[in-house]
Amino acid sequence: MSAIRIPVPAVSFTPPVYVCRRATRPFTLDGNLDKPFWEDAQFTDLFQDIEGSHMPAPRFHTRAKILWDDEYLYFGAKLEGDEIWGHVTERDAVIFYDNDFEIFIDPDSDTQQYYEFEMNVLNTVWDLFLPIAYRDGGSALNGYDIHGLRTAVHVDGAVNDPSSNNRSWSVEVVIPFAALTECLQDKRPPKDGEYYRVNFSRVQWKVDLVNGAWQKRTNPATGNPLPEDNWVWAPTGVINIHYPELWGFVFFADSDKEDSAYIIPENERRKWELRKIYYAQQIYCDLNGVYCADKDTLKATLRQHAPNDFNTGWEVPGLLIETTSHSFELSCDAAEEGARIVLSGNGKVWIA
Repeated sequence: MSAIRIPVPAVSFTPPVYVCRRATRPFTLDGNLDKPFWEDAQFTDLFQDIEGSHMPAPRFHTRAKILWDDEYLYFGAKLEGDEIWGHVTERDAVIFYDNDFEIFIDPDSDTQQYYEFEMNVLNTVWDLFLPIAYRDGGSALNGYDIHGLRTAVHVDGAVNDPSSNNRSWSVEVVIPFAALTECLQDKRPPKDGEYYRVNFSRVQWKVDLVNGAWQKRTNPATGNPLPEDNWVWAPTGVINIHYPELWGFVFFADSDKEDSAYIIPENERRKWELRKIYYAQQIYCDLNGVYCADKDTLKATLRQHAPNDFNTGWEVPGLLIETTSHSFELSCDAAEEGARIVLSGNGKVWIA
């Protein structure tokens, strides 16, 4: 039996929703969230383990906030805990070798052409652009820079000093919409009621205090560091955050409507039903060397290799499964009359 290349996430489609309100107060960049600018923004729920709520709760609390105006998207996050350390100082180095905070943004929910941002407690940053997700054969553009990016860190304690009364560190990240809209059809900032797909991640290494300094805990048998913890806003059900179809929904609010007015659209539910078939196609091809056009066969394949509710649903209007010797395309009716939702074999999903 061939290896399964794309793991099926062990979570249901229950992405969190965040209503991003307009910024109404002056902004001063200093990394501190305890100021009037952030009073209009609610915190997200506490981050969970990336694999889901069935895993142990993170040992430190992490939450984020978001605001927006005509030009910028503002992120703030508070990372609690006394293990405050960092060593990476070169921009675009691998930041997650330190503890870090990460932001992922897919502005049009097509699961491609999305942005990744990472920073550590030293305010060292790493910004990336993903034309195609890794699991679909893509690679990141490491030379991409977010033009106009501004960041700051505030530390309640001291960096690399375990003897200090360390409590938390917080970050502020300001990203111009102009840096996020280049791949959008109309290249404009969002309007009231529109949404981006977003996720946040905190990497936290297991450490021991050795000779007055934090050191990564190692496996006694190999001497290698133990795997890092990955705590996220929207769990992906697999130790891989690059599953944009499971990221949270950030709705942009430019009115006094209640948060309950912003709900995940029907088209996104239908995208998820197509995504189940996408997972099944990938597994079927790994096992058999070809793709399959029969829904029942694909469903039986997924039943053997996927957890929880992946064998329920699949009932979308106008489902069409098309295959060739080397690819496939899935489509169904969109909620809008005359439109179709299309999911290609390379993972991209859109409304035609």
